[in-house]
Amino acid sequence: MEALTYSIPISLLLGGIGLLAFFWALRRGQFDDPKGDSERILSTEFDDKPKS
Repeated sequence: MEALTYSIPISLLLGGIGLLAFFWALRRGQFDDPKGDSERILSTEFDDKPKS
């Protein structure tokens, strides 16, 4: 039972850090272009073949 006194606050702290990181990324505009990736994957501008 002593392990719970350490693991519960540590897990709450790590969860809070993850939540703060998510909100930080949200405010910085990391998720503003969801349509761009879907259009970029269909583009023929770049190819996957190595240059020879």
